[in-house]
Amino acid sequence: MAGLFDTIKLVGVLIFAIPAALAGLEMVATGSRPYIGSALIVCAVVLVLVQRRLTTPGDVPGLLAKKVTGSAARTPEREEE
Repeated sequence: MAGLFDTIKLVGVLIFAIPAALAGLEMVATGSRPYIGSALIVCAVVLVLVQRRLTTPGDVPGLLAKKVTGSAARTPEREEE
């Protein structure tokens, strides 16, 4: 289920990032406001990167559950005789 929630969060961020990036791209391409356009593109990229890398308090239980199940689900290695 974590994959589904991560995808929904990413779509939510992309709803804001894509229009900002496109507006910035248009400003840079036409030369009307290159500095503001560049700032919009940078903001869009930062939005997506922060969403992908930031760990919120709501993510902590899921991360702990992954670690616990990962260590408990390991198969025992064969002991040499």
